[in-house]
This record gives sequence, C-alpha cells and structure tokens, in this order.
Amino acid sequence: MSKIVVAGSSNIDMTAYVKTLPRPGETIGGGRFMQANGGKGANQAVSAGRLGGKVTFLTCVGDDMQGRMLKDVFASDGIDTSCMKFSADSPTGTALIFVADDGENCIAVAPGANRELLPSDIDAAAGVLAEAEYLLMQLEIPLETVYHAVDLASEEGVKVVLNPAPFSDAIPVEVLQKLWLITPNETEAEKLTGLKIESAGDAFQAAEFLLSQGVKNVIITLGSSGSVICNATTHELVPARRVTAVDTVGAGDVYNGALVTALSEGKDLVEAARFATVASSIAVTRPGAQSGVPHRAEVDAILNQ
Repeated sequence: MSKIVVAGSSNIDMTAYVKTLPRPGETIGGGRFMQANGGKGANQAVSAGRLGGKVTFLTCVGDDMQGRMLKDVFASDGIDTSCMKFSADSPTGTALIFVADDGENCIAVAPGANRELLPSDIDAAAGVLAEAEYLLMQLEIPLETVYHAVDLASEEGVKVVLNPAPFSDAIPVEVLQKLWLITPNETEAEKLTGLKIESAGDAFQAAEFLLSQGVKNVIITLGSSGSVICNATTHELVPARRVTAVDTVGAGDVYNGALVTALSEGKDLVEAARFATVASSIAVTRPGAQSGVPHRAEVDAILNQ
C-alpha cells in the first residue's frame, strides 16, 4: 500500500544551457543541449520515490517510445506505475527549457497526453487513493481533474497537498477549504492572495490570508530566503541552505516530493520543511530536473552533520 499518491504530469525535457536567457526575437548561440525526464508530477513522484517514500503515480503519457521509457524509469525509482494511462491519440508531453549560467530558467510546455488525465481516471484509481495518507498534486493536468481528485480524496480523509504551479486561474474557495496543505512559491502566493511579497513578513501575511480561506496548513517557498511554515499554531521561517546553483529547474518539485515523503514518515511540518530544503538544495547544484534528484543517503548525511 502506498502512503503517497502523486497525480500529475509527465514530460520529456529538452534543455538548452546558455549564457543568458534570450529576449523576444533574440537568438543565443553556443548553448549545450540535454534531454531528460521531467514534468512537475513526475519530478515530485521521482523525488518521493528516490527519497524513500511509498508512492503510486497517476499520470498519462503517450503510447510511444518516450511514454514506455518513462514507465520503466519510474519503476526503477520504486514508484508504483500500475495506475499509469497510455494515450493512443496524443504524444508524451514535452517541455522546452532554457537555463542561463546563473541558474535561472524559462520554460514552454506542450502538454500532449497530460491533457488526457481525466476525472474518470481518478475514479478508476479510487481504491488506491482511499488507502493513501497523502495526495500530492500540481496544475499541469486539467483543472477539472485536479478538483475532482481534491473532492474524492477529502471525502476519503486523505490529506491533500497542492503545489499550485504553474498558476493560471484563481482557485475556488470551496477547493481551498479541502486542502490540508498548499505550497506556493512567492509569485504563486501573490497571485493567490493579491498581496505583494517582498519579505518573509509579507509571506506570513499571505499565508494568514490563505488560512482564512480554509486551508489547514501553508508553506510558502522563498528561494534563497527559505520557506515560511504557517498554521493555527506554527509560524516559522526555515532558512535556505547556501549552495551555488547550477540549474533551478525542478527545485520546487524536489521540495514538494521530499516534503510529503518526510510527512508520511511522521515528521511535523517544520521538520519536513528542513528535510525538503536540504533535498532541493542538492538538486539545484546538478543539471536536469529528475537527473538532479538526490537519494536518501545524501540528504541524511547533510542533516546528520
């Protein structure tokens, strides 16, 4: 039985490493190309699996070479792939990524088969979901699928964790009220709340607003400034770990996968955030999303120092 169900996207990432990010109409030469596995859902599932979580992944990929390869890769990281869906009509999703020398990035996604993860697929996995402790989701699959999964999980008493990325539309209050935890970064938190976030104090105010909307727990990630953890009894800033970033693609996904893994092991929110902070700090020192995900021994070694 999996303690964690991740429902979300799977992509093939095609990345160009360049000196600076191109401006509109500009061509940047001299880049280095890498193809790797990505997608926010897959990144989070792989992070949880590689860090020791018991994970089932609900996703839709193309019935193509890339989709079949992804299933094998997920299985190699200890992920239960029995609920994966294969589309005969759409290819596996693709992300086109630029990464600059300073580690910053910009991304364009062609979702492909990710659009075909439907509410009916959530229903088909209802038995697996009902036995889980946590459901982790993002917003790279259809919103009606996300909201249906929130409804079903909350009815079953499963703790729903939503990473609201990539953010597009306002999330209805009736959905927020069913979330056990929401984990926006500062940009997403600004869009969710309408509050400008320029400091940890601003982030705490935004978190308080989300609590007032019915969310049980809030973690807002602030990059190099750490993350704020907020609920009815806890207001704490967990500092970031200082590293030299090579590639920030997928850092938030690693954080979320690590966070839910730690929570599933009985750690409280602050302890889980510290574990996730270390995991994501390792990931940004390596190129690629899933290729940069650390293993459990690496995180434990740093925490034990």
